[in-house]
Amino acid sequence: MKRLRHFLMIMVAVAIPAAITAVESPKAKAEPVIDITKGNVEPMPIAIPDFYGSQTGADIARVVSADLERSGLFKPISPQAFIQDNASLQQGPRFQDWRVLNAQALVSGAAQSTANGQVQVQFRLWDVFGESQMTGFQYNASQNNWRRVAHQIADEIYKRITGEEGYFDSRVVYVSESGPKNARVKRLAIMDQDGENHRYLTDGAALVLTPRFSPVSQDITYMSFYNNKPRVYLFNINTGQQEILGDFPGMTFAPRFSPDGSKVIMSMAQNGNTDIYEMDTRTRRSRRLTDNPAIDTSPSYSPDGGRIVFNSDRGGEQQLYVMNADGSGVQRISKGQGRYATPVWSPRGDLIAFTRMAQGQFYIGVMRPDGSGERQLSSGWLVEGPTWAPNGRVLAYFVSDPSGRTQLHSIDLTGYNERVMKTPLDGSDPAWSPLLSSQ
Repeated sequence: MKRLRHFLMIMVAVAIPAAITAVESPKAKAEPVIDITKGNVEPMPIAIPDFYGSQTGADIARVVSADLERSGLFKPISPQAFIQDNASLQQGPRFQDWRVLNAQALVSGAAQSTANGQVQVQFRLWDVFGESQMTGFQYNASQNNWRRVAHQIADEIYKRITGEEGYFDSRVVYVSESGPKNARVKRLAIMDQDGENHRYLTDGAALVLTPRFSPVSQDITYMSFYNNKPRVYLFNINTGQQEILGDFPGMTFAPRFSPDGSKVIMSMAQNGNTDIYEMDTRTRRSRRLTDNPAIDTSPSYSPDGGRIVFNSDRGGEQQLYVMNADGSGVQRISKGQGRYATPVWSPRGDLIAFTRMAQGQFYIGVMRPDGSGERQLSSGWLVEGPTWAPNGRVLAYFVSDPSGRTQLHSIDLTGYNERVMKTPLDGSDPAWSPLLSSQ
């Protein structure tokens, strides 16, 4: 088993209505680690007993276990096999009891109500074979915020063992679909990344398409048809406040935000020519970035805001191009056969995800910003619309079948962990939020 460097405790602050305190831990000789850059990763056995003290503690442990299992990197051990109970675990692990289960990591915790009506949650992550604590935190949150605390604990465990940021404390906005193939009702909906806390944001009276999250706030843009003309809205999820960004008759996709949230970028048809435009969300002033007889569409900023990827048929077939943020220095980056569409820059900046259509098949793939290292992650009759998890290591997208049914899926960069994302009805056009704790 590979081992990680000596432990260094890092204090983190999370911007939710909860106070978080790091729990001191001794230095470890060596610790379990998962290298997520490999292809097919063998899931790490991990034991997650119910957190001691309340039913909320049991619920938190269940959510933490489900988050880690769904990542494909962890294999939670069945609680029926546990030898040490969660009460005695509060005095410290009997490591031998966990080694016989082949648990490489162990999570212990407690959750208790406080006098002011909040819940206090503590957890510790243990290296079973090294017999040492890897990390630990204490959270104080409102009672109805326990699920977010569970997601944050899963993020801390994921980060400590993989060395990468987690993605569990996040949400997905998407288009909920129902009705027959030729008369679909499309509503805007949002849920936690695990499908919980689902709710609808629009009533289905108007067709909605292509929601997009702001990188810095809980704002989204989406496109809706008003009098059969596309209108783009800004919608604040926390307050429910909505405003019109503008009417854009030549638009086919909602705009995407700039990394600082101050601008949106979009494609619009003016005088029969479709080009890339940038608009300031405060002044509503726009400027054209491309001027080409071809169709330029689906733009997406790099995370530093310095470059833009988009697709264009200026070379005779729909391909991916990268340019500077002012529209200069356009270069084609896709080199394969078929058509490329819906490019999205990773929040890490290292990859661009896309949809590719070739030989009657659709593919979800990734490539580096210079076009090298193209890899296929998923394929199907119709798979499209990739969106990045906030850690840049997982993608969501949607899958359609010939009958018109649609379903959300997720897959990690290894291509080995494809999962269905549960929704009450059909779902399409997903957009993953930033980490809630980063805002």
